[in-house]
Amino acid sequence: MDQHSRTDRDTVFEQRTTLRLRHAAALTSLLEERTDLRGVHALADHFDDAVRWSA
Repeated sequence: MDQHSRTDRDTVFEQRTTLRLRHAAALTSLLEERTDLRGVHALADHFDDAVRWSA
């Protein structure tokens, strides 16, 4: 039972990681295409900058 739970947790972790990366890529892509959106939402700007600095 513990092994099964570990597998489920690993699967959920992998799904969340994939989703997080996909959202970061989509946000960065959107802000590259729509430069007029920079400065509209501080949190979006923060994550866009963080992704750019980590690249």
